[in-house]
Amino acid sequence: MTRLLTQIPGPRSQELTARRKGAVSAAVGSTLPVFVDHAEDGLLVDVDGNRLIDLASGIAVTGVGNPAPRVAEAVHRQIDRFSHTCFMVTPYEGYVEVCERLNDLTPGAHEKRSALFNSGAEAVENAVKVARHATGRQAVVVFDHGYHGRTNLTMALTAKNMPYKHGFGPFAPEVYRVPASYPSRDGLSGEEAAARAVEAIEKQVGADNTACVVIEPIQGEGGFIVPAPGFLPALATWCRDRDVLLVADEIQTGFCRTGSWFASDHEDIVPDLVTTAKGIAGGLPLAGVTGRAELMDAVHVGGLGGTYGGNPVACAAALGAIHTMVEKDLNAAARRIEEFAVPRLRAALGSAGEVRGRGAMLAVEFAERTPAVAARVAAACHAAGVVVLTCGTFGNVLRLLPPLVIPDDLLAEGVAVLERAIAGGVAR
Repeated sequence: MTRLLTQIPGPRSQELTARRKGAVSAAVGSTLPVFVDHAEDGLLVDVDGNRLIDLASGIAVTGVGNPAPRVAEAVHRQIDRFSHTCFMVTPYEGYVEVCERLNDLTPGAHEKRSALFNSGAEAVENAVKVARHATGRQAVVVFDHGYHGRTNLTMALTAKNMPYKHGFGPFAPEVYRVPASYPSRDGLSGEEAAARAVEAIEKQVGADNTACVVIEPIQGEGGFIVPAPGFLPALATWCRDRDVLLVADEIQTGFCRTGSWFASDHEDIVPDLVTTAKGIAGGLPLAGVTGRAELMDAVHVGGLGGTYGGNPVACAAALGAIHTMVEKDLNAAARRIEEFAVPRLRAALGSAGEVRGRGAMLAVEFAERTPAVAARVAAACHAAGVVVLTCGTFGNVLRLLPPLVIPDDLLAEGVAVLERAIAGGVAR
């Protein structure tokens, strides 16, 4: 359970914050200025001894635990053998094994290939490279409220200006944005929203010019927006009929987060390319692109890679993390989190907004389209020792990403704090 020995942040965290100001760029922000000493499943223990319930998982990264025993053991074994050779110089088995697991777990029974990278943004960039190379086309279609990263190309793909894009242009060309499905706002069925998006693509871009459509099956930073049923299948059908590649950005939704291995599974979507990162390696930096074999093999030798991509220690961590997901059936664990939390949050929120999401990827959107209410609720949670995050195009969404292994008592305590915070934040 939580244990607060000081105010949040405590004196030692405040001392470190002062040091940080003299050493770290002010452009790097933090949600909660407490410095972590160590972690346990569902708990962060700060340098002042405060125990905080973790409903963020490092933005959906530490779903298997923090530290996860099998991840830690695998990392220790690997680091004692060697830390790096660069797979492009002298390869190693761990990289191959991770690719085999990705090929097996991602949607579809077709023959697949994978390549490994360092971050989600890198994975998205390389998926676009593959799509452009394989199709000979240049245009990339993305969606309102989408988030795909902070590099130059992925900033172009990302919808939200502040803080991700402001002042950083010009951005990469040949990127086109169309309306997404946002059921609580547009009132459209999935088929209607897909028809609207397809019409925009055909009029503004043209299928013959489009290399790929890049979409998060559940939009993350944009507000944990679950598209209306039928939207993704209709979009996938259009892509298949027009020979346009469908790229599923599963970076935040992947690896049991939504109660299935990938969010695409919920509507039986089989993307041509899938990007992964975040939860793949239990906290170590690793990302992947997995796709149809003929697409991934179409790129010339040397066209994909990177010095650290698929680092052997990160690969070992990924294999330990995936083993944990299977061993503990974390898909079922994510579904239990949803079953417990959603009814309570809906009762607490009432008519003041919407509770949505799948599995352990849940959100509360407040009806007020400003950050004020979400900020008040988040601040109240932080003061009570519960780590939550905000998101959304309008900053009015509170997002929950608890570790999939969070103990029941910690989840119950965290949700109870959030219920009280919602009641207080909405009433003001």
